[in-house]
Amino acid sequence: MLKENIANSPVEQEVNIPTSKQGFYKGLNPTITIISKAIIVLLVLFAIVMPDKAATTLGAINTALLSMFNSYYIISVSLFLIFCLFMALSPLGKIKLGQDQERPEFSNFSWFAMMFGAGMGIGLMFYSIGEPMYHFAGNPEVIKGAVSAKTAETVESSMRFTFLHWGLHAWGIYVSVGLAMAYFAYRQNLPLTIRSALTPLFGERLNGSLGHTIDIIAVVATVLGISTTVGTGVLQLVSGFESVSGAAWLLNDEGQPTGSAMALALLLVMGLSTLSAMTGVGRGVKWLSNINLTLSFILLAVFILFGSTAFAFSTYISSLTDYLIALPAMSFTIWDTTSELGAWQTGWTILYWAWWIAFAPFVGLFLARISRGRTIREFVMGAMIIPTLMCFLWFALLGGTALDLELNGSANGSIVGAAIESQMFVTLQQLLPAEAATLMSLMVILLILTYLVTSADSGVLVLNTIMAGGNDQPGVSHRVVWGAILTLVVGSLMFAGGQGAIQKAMIIGSLPFSVIMVLMCVGTLKSAFVRRKAAKIQGEAA
Repeated sequence: MLKENIANSPVEQEVNIPTSKQGFYKGLNPTITIISKAIIVLLVLFAIVMPDKAATTLGAINTALLSMFNSYYIISVSLFLIFCLFMALSPLGKIKLGQDQERPEFSNFSWFAMMFGAGMGIGLMFYSIGEPMYHFAGNPEVIKGAVSAKTAETVESSMRFTFLHWGLHAWGIYVSVGLAMAYFAYRQNLPLTIRSALTPLFGERLNGSLGHTIDIIAVVATVLGISTTVGTGVLQLVSGFESVSGAAWLLNDEGQPTGSAMALALLLVMGLSTLSAMTGVGRGVKWLSNINLTLSFILLAVFILFGSTAFAFSTYISSLTDYLIALPAMSFTIWDTTSELGAWQTGWTILYWAWWIAFAPFVGLFLARISRGRTIREFVMGAMIIPTLMCFLWFALLGGTALDLELNGSANGSIVGAAIESQMFVTLQQLLPAEAATLMSLMVILLILTYLVTSADSGVLVLNTIMAGGNDQPGVSHRVVWGAILTLVVGSLMFAGGQGAIQKAMIIGSLPFSVIMVLMCVGTLKSAFVRRKAAKIQGEAA
């Protein structure tokens, strides 16, 4: 009798997310949609009506949260990585995210292209040279006095910390959410939404206000995560236009993009992204992702042919080895937030962890949506290991070339002294003849634009999927509405306090979702183990 009860007792309860049958909110859950919009609209109004007060308030809350939860961020993100590796390497890795006979919907190339574009695309364009350069001038090893800034001995540590922020931890955050959602949606036949992964812990209570609250937190975190990405990319897009055109009105006296330039670039990006989102994943998002990856390979080829290739590949191998050796220690190192080391960790590592967590509902759901039919092991290896190695190669080739130009004196401080959003274009000018540099700069601008559009339109699709209770085919009108809302969020927060205001709001929004992520991992483990035990008992009984 006991064996029968274990084998037949479901771990998951049925998830019912009611959606409107008619009217403007047809296909969506009105409660989740209206409350999510209300929270975002209030934030936008606060930023527009009282910009100084908004900037001060966001800053104060952000400082308080970071001082209280910095240890929590470091430990929880490391545990997400451990969770992913365990799921892949244990016998649970054989479980298919779908029915046993299902095959993947997308080819490996398209699958990888969409993952890469949605997860890291614009960030790699912005930080591929900027972050190694920043750490070249100052990182924890420099702060501790172990190495001197801007010297050859600093290269290894500058790359090590860059790899930390763009490596296994980052993709582990995305994969934790994507794996949980794909498992419960495609293996357990529950809706493709955040709350489904919590059914082993909360059961039928998720059909009411608790479940709605979880989805609302996911929507708000996603909006803020996408806003941070779009704001970052728009900064670089304007710098690229100025580099190519020389139009003085694009930058102010401090060399920063003007408000009018930012507004025009933002409208361009969000207009194109809304059009792409209207075509769905199978067309617009897929096509743009393939274009992104193709242009990215062209950019890499240029740096291989004309850059510091030997230095870059040597740096790639040595830095990858150094990263893997230092990974356990870096994963759990926590510095006092009042110290110089703590300030560095807060401004870089904690900011990244919060950014990736805020981005996780979007990227995780998107990864789940395009990964049906793959095993857990294939999903983890494909969505975590391969992108990590590609990110490292990207940083080694682009960032390594810029570092070498500074070390050998060719750049004469022009790269390290440039604004972070301009360093890509300055490097191309140092690397190539004038006409070739202009052509490559134009291609980079196109690549930035397509990466931005891919991130934004994928985000709009994911937001509507959450509000539609897992239905990934919501009405076109709602994609347009959320495209407009994202535009207002980015624009208003930029108006209130620039990119820093967006980042502060994102850190605040990511904290509650990080708790949900922890519970999603626990729920996935509980379900997988109980199902595996039930199957084993049924096999023995047979």
